[in-house]
Amino acid sequence: MTLYKEPKEFINDKDIMFAVASNIASITILFLPRHIAENTVSADGWLTILLGGLIAIVLAWFLAKIASSFPNQSFLSFASYLVSKPVATMLSIVFIIQYIAISSFQIREIATLSHEYLFDRTPLEVVCLAFILVVIYAASGSRAAIFRLNILFFPFVIGGLLLLIFFPLGAMKLENLLPIFETDLKGIVQGTTSSLHAFLGFSIVLFYISLVKKPQHTPKMTVLGILWPFFFYIVIFIVCIGIFGNATTNNLYYPVFELSKIVSSPGNFIERFDSILFIIWTIIVFTTSLMAFDIAVLLLNLIFKNANKQTIIFILSPIIFFLAMLPKNYIEVNKIANYMVYIEIGFLVFVTFLLGFMLLIKGVKMND
Repeated sequence: MTLYKEPKEFINDKDIMFAVASNIASITILFLPRHIAENTVSADGWLTILLGGLIAIVLAWFLAKIASSFPNQSFLSFASYLVSKPVATMLSIVFIIQYIAISSFQIREIATLSHEYLFDRTPLEVVCLAFILVVIYAASGSRAAIFRLNILFFPFVIGGLLLLIFFPLGAMKLENLLPIFETDLKGIVQGTTSSLHAFLGFSIVLFYISLVKKPQHTPKMTVLGILWPFFFYIVIFIVCIGIFGNATTNNLYYPVFELSKIVSSPGNFIERFDSILFIIWTIIVFTTSLMAFDIAVLLLNLIFKNANKQTIIFILSPIIFFLAMLPKNYIEVNKIANYMVYIEIGFLVFVTFLLGFMLLIKGVKMND
């Protein structure tokens, strides 16, 4: 196996935890209660989130264990050893397409949210372009700086989510949570699939493992990174169902953002919590789309070693902008997202089992 050149900048394994948590708690959390409510009865969706989260934790641990077996090695490097370079290159190309699609989807969703609630007179293309220019600027800099941004923003995100859960509790109605355990097996499976897709942000560990100086604890940090959004997903879903009910949640495009509109603090200390939540989610979507964009650039740089990073960024940027503007309305965006769910889950499970199986056969072999 040809060793990947040691990166000039390193991160700690704890940085992976913050990056995984931020990448999972993306725009998905705003409409996840709707997807869950579509397939479940009353508050039974918490069970599908629990099952999806447990499956994600198992997959994440195995994936991080595989990646950490090859410290300071790029994905293309250790995958080439395990499954041959042509196959590793094909896997990298699929991941590139996938992360380009994820970055486009995140940018389009935050532009749609901005256009719907704030900039209703501003063309959607202008909002989207402004956002992608910021992503391009951040991706052009240091890769380690992306992880520092995640750590910097993390306390604000957690604080905002806690306020979102705490303040609306008085408006919850117990009857909206009943009856329990009424969802059939088909609804549980479909809800679990939607929930599992919401946790797939842990896949970034495959590509950023080369930056971790001592990755011995990376599997543990990856699992801890999942547990943060795992807790908030369940609690926020229960709060949405308790306030809106299952039928209303099913018909709200952004149930969590609608939840922020009914938040009232003691003494009206916070009058427009939805504006605060919008800022928080802009930060979350920014880091998520940034990491997806950066991973696509990273993989292309590994395949085309002589290509300049800035050149790759400027080639990908118009492609991502075009894909983000391709759907005509939110209905088409929703349809594309539904297709992405099955493709991403199927491919990630396939890669995990393929690399894990080959690791058992070949073992870890490090050449000087």
